[in-house]
Amino acid sequence: MSEIIKDQERNITETRKLNEYFGENVFNDNTMRERLPKAIYKSLRKTIEGFQPLQSDVAEVVANAMKDWAIEKGATHFSHWFQPMTGITAEKHDAFISPTPDGRVIMEFSGKELIKGEPDASSFPSGGLRVTFEARGYTAWDCTSPAFFRDNTLYIPTAFYSYTGDVLDKKTPLLRSMDALSTQALRVLKLFGNTTSNRVNTTVGAEQEYFLITKENFRKRPDLVYTGRTVFGAPPPKGQELDDHYFGTIKERVMSFMSELDIELWKLGVSSKTKHNEVAPAQHELAPIFTTSNIATDHNQLIMDTLKKVAERHGLVCLLHEKPFAGVNGSGKHNNWSMSTNDGENLLEPSETPHENLQFLFFLAAVIKAVDEYAELIRATAANPGNDHRLGANEAPPAIISIFVGEQLNEILEQIEKSGSVSKVTENTEIKDLIAILPSLPKDATDRNRTSPFAFTGNKFEFRMVPSSASIAGPNFVLNTVVAEALLQIGDELAKEDNVDDGAFKIIQNVLKKHKRVIFNGNNYADEWVAEAEKRGLSNLKSTVDAMGVMMDSSTISVMEKHGVLKETELESRLEIILENYAKTIRIEALTMISICRTQIIPTVIDFAKGISDAVISAKAAGADDSVQSSLLNDLTENLKQADANTSKLEKAVAKGDADEENQPILASATYYKDVVFPIMDELRSHVDSLEKIVDTEKWPLPSYGEMMYNI
Repeated sequence: MSEIIKDQERNITETRKLNEYFGENVFNDNTMRERLPKAIYKSLRKTIEGFQPLQSDVAEVVANAMKDWAIEKGATHFSHWFQPMTGITAEKHDAFISPTPDGRVIMEFSGKELIKGEPDASSFPSGGLRVTFEARGYTAWDCTSPAFFRDNTLYIPTAFYSYTGDVLDKKTPLLRSMDALSTQALRVLKLFGNTTSNRVNTTVGAEQEYFLITKENFRKRPDLVYTGRTVFGAPPPKGQELDDHYFGTIKERVMSFMSELDIELWKLGVSSKTKHNEVAPAQHELAPIFTTSNIATDHNQLIMDTLKKVAERHGLVCLLHEKPFAGVNGSGKHNNWSMSTNDGENLLEPSETPHENLQFLFFLAAVIKAVDEYAELIRATAANPGNDHRLGANEAPPAIISIFVGEQLNEILEQIEKSGSVSKVTENTEIKDLIAILPSLPKDATDRNRTSPFAFTGNKFEFRMVPSSASIAGPNFVLNTVVAEALLQIGDELAKEDNVDDGAFKIIQNVLKKHKRVIFNGNNYADEWVAEAEKRGLSNLKSTVDAMGVMMDSSTISVMEKHGVLKETELESRLEIILENYAKTIRIEALTMISICRTQIIPTVIDFAKGISDAVISAKAAGADDSVQSSLLNDLTENLKQADANTSKLEKAVAKGDADEENQPILASATYYKDVVFPIMDELRSHVDSLEKIVDTEKWPLPSYGEMMYNI
């Protein structure tokens, strides 16, 4: 406990003002301006902004400045930091040292080392793009995302390629998609008369939900250690039904953790803005300020990593799984997405008079068109085994893609659809006469629909399906690409119009007539919406395996290749990786269940049942009523019998999956684990959870839900 107290006290020692240390461990624009010659700085800025390729002489100077800056902070190594298809980050550390003839060393770092690295790619997922013995891979410096210092190392964000130039990471398609969207958005802006903007960036603010439990309880749960979720666990007497955890007072230990987390993130230039308790006990949320999609993706990876590291210092474990505890809300990652010009104009900002803001309505129409036409592809970006437990569980959106636009925008769009123009619009009002001492509150043009998977929330869209443990690169590169395609198509139509305003209204009208089915402003949790969505022809892809069917559709291949984001072979490799990950994840969960049952649950229940059996015998011998003991023994015996039978059944099912793996496509293997293995796991869990409700708490081998969620 003394170590935890020391960790908590560490936050108090940070006496400097936030603005003095924010970004101090980042080789950011301010640091570059201070440390680089003016000509080099200007040249690098042009590269970062996409206006010229990186020059080798510039890289050499930047590398030397980076090295000096990092060494002054105590760095001994540098690392190309990349994001392979594992979904987490990867790094290989090299020292700055270079031997000298006199037996000493000097600290060196060249432009060549900055630009290019060569990690062994053999053990990273490739989805068949290369064979194992072809091990060479390359990392390439992404100068649009700043380098940073931590743990005595200079970290350099990079992309990751195979020897043949195929994409092996999540960053590359994101960067390509940003370029694609910028190209099409700028073209449309010029048609509307904008001649000053020369770049459109997609911006993202990714809210991160997570759970915290004690390290002691975590270590006693093999399922959490191996899978990140509890494969067994009876509900506690109290869950989230009182809604008292949401935005509730943050516990002292958790607040200490959050305070240190903020400091660590701020030093890395991550603008951690909001923190609060979430709906479920032991669940919390962190939200950063918007930045470009690429940097936001890097920052989110840093957030997840820092969450885990700081939790460890406080004797806690951070759980990022989408559904670590059954019966309470799981965790997501709300991906707030928008488009902004380099001179600061948010293209999804409606303004005070959205019905008169034709440019906004045109870009809004592009998003509506894109989301409807590529709904299944967007749904696929939010698919993983953990999210299968979460989507549609009245805590997260269903697996049906729809758009919420709110009352005012819906009124405007309906008028355009019917007449091609807007004659009137409901004006914003105020909430008045609350209490005499309270001011009147300006009422927003739209409410916040927390049940919608893709909701317009003022000047951005909030994609609420994204899994809490996943990289946000996938959802964002798909959103960027499909919106770029929509802008290309309606931009072509607008370019043919003599009158831009009249033509834009006509195009928006046509988009709404074709794609209004995707707009839904009601309760996405309601059963009625599921039925209505089916009538509208909207897909409801409930599992990862089902969602992956769109990956190799001709429309997916076409849009990705047209905009230079991914080749067909690269798409196919991603499909292979996702399905293989799904099958392996379910297999690991099944093996974990088997192990816990065989070595902990079944022996414990047998021992407990023996005591009850002895009590039955004793009661009968004494001529006493043994009905309570006998009933309890019957319940134990029946659930124990079923648990043992399902454990054996699960063992056989996994063995068959292993035997068939080499002889069938990965889709068949993933489907087998979904349709055959997982239902057995579900059945086994029901009996084990029933046993937990019967067996003496002191004897049950695993920490209970109540112990884990309330003991912090």
